[in-house]
Amino acid sequence: MPKWIKANEDESNVVISSRMRLARNLSNYYFSNKLKAGEAAQVTKEVEDAVMSGNSALKDQFSLHNMKDMDELERVMLIEKHMISRELAKTEMGAVLIKEDETVSIMLNEEDHIRIQTILPGLNLEKAWDIADKVDDVLEERLHYAFDERFGYLTACPTNVGTGMRASIMMHLPALVEMGYMDGVLKAANQIGLAIRGIYGEGSNSRGNIFQISNQLTLGRNEKELFANITGLAKQLVSKEIEARSFLKKNQGIKLEDKIFRSLGTLQSARVMDSAEAMSLLSNVKLGIEMGYIKDISTREIDLLFIRIQPAHQLKMFNPKTPGERDVKRAGFIREQLEKMIEDK
Repeated sequence: MPKWIKANEDESNVVISSRMRLARNLSNYYFSNKLKAGEAAQVTKEVEDAVMSGNSALKDQFSLHNMKDMDELERVMLIEKHMISRELAKTEMGAVLIKEDETVSIMLNEEDHIRIQTILPGLNLEKAWDIADKVDDVLEERLHYAFDERFGYLTACPTNVGTGMRASIMMHLPALVEMGYMDGVLKAANQIGLAIRGIYGEGSNSRGNIFQISNQLTLGRNEKELFANITGLAKQLVSKEIEARSFLKKNQGIKLEDKIFRSLGTLQSARVMDSAEAMSLLSNVKLGIEMGYIKDISTREIDLLFIRIQPAHQLKMFNPKTPGERDVKRAGFIREQLEKMIEDK
């Protein structure tokens, strides 16, 4: 499982992870959507050589995975672990270099030739940026980026021109959802150039009350300004979510506690469960842990389950013949995991 999932002391009640992404293109090739298969393969080779030969510290930490050599199940598992985008999974010409601890991935021939991604636990954007910047420096020593003195780094999509930087924070916001405040949050984010999307980013829906906050534009913005906007909104949401949880506890009392323990009871006893229901119930359990109702399970264990119950992971583990059989296997897997968690305590 990805090493970026672990318990955090400060924002563990709300912030799950921070991610930094840098978009880069090579100056001597067309953008990815115009590349022929042979040219895409050459881009992959040049970047792989830059990683494997350019720095001894990186050489032994990364492995290359070509999309054409992976079946759909393997690709979707990487999406579920947030290692690659859904767009990269769709192209046969794409590839990804993945660091052994899965905190860094370098996507190749997605929308841009290179997308360096760093993902870390908790509210940790500056460290994520520092790691991505160091990887970028290693690549730039051996590669010639498409760069303009006036506009900055040139990218396939105009919204990424400039720094080419996209920062995002994954947050668990069940109380704000319960109180109907998310529409107002979405409008406020748009007004300062930020976007709030679902669990897998652009084009995805929220599941398990998990959202991603990211910047929409990079042109004319520097790193400090982007950090300030995203981190500022994240801290406000942390505060508002904690306030909303206190309000729910005060005003719903036993009803809130009942909802949490009914969710846990269902997960411990259900014989059939699809991923959407599982995510919703696990979100309630996670809230119960974070509010102190549930003592024998950690938030890290639930965050791991969020990934392990996804369709591709379940297919990999159990190889069910039908979606119905997969839902039966998922329910059994959740029961087994929860039992182990409680026994271990």
